Amino acid sequence: MNYKNLDHEILKLIEAQPEISEGEIASRLSVSEELVKTRIANLKDTRQKILIMGNGSSALSIKATLDAENYNVVKVPGGFSSLEAIKAEKPDLVLLDTGLADLEGFKICKQLKTSSRYWWIPVMVLSDKGEVKNRIKAFESGVDDYVTTPFNPMELRARVGMILKRTHF
Repeated sequence: MNYKNLDHEILKLIEAQPEISEGEIASRLSVSEELVKTRIANLKDTRQKILIMGNGSSALSIKATLDAENYNVVKVPGGFSSLEAIKAEKPDLVLLDTGLADLEGFKICKQLKTSSRYWWIPVMVLSDKGEVKNRIKAFESGVDDYVTTPFNPMELRARVGMILKRTHF
């Protein structure tokens, strides 16, 4: 069962029985109680969601920096599962931490930007490669912003805030 269907089924059960426990929901839907708790928390959370994709060394400090700004930050490992995470999480911003092979990160960005469903989601790349040729490749793949690591937390917060203001009126 995909997340959208699971969320729908959870909401139906809660609507029918407002006092139903998470354990009972999990039992009826044959899923883990932890998954039910996570999905309910996601349904309640109205903060802007930032999806961090990749295995770069800065991912944990990025998450901590953005958590402190009260964003809903979700970290997923790199790779093609990242595209599935975008579909499931529906983020307001994607941060590609290109400890992912750069080409893989740019490929994910290009797929996202050519998608009729997700083209509007802004993408920011964080990379230890500051050369102009790498920045150009990133922008050609559809990246909205490019930050080199190590990054300044205040600059990262400012750039993320600017992108979210610009794309979410």
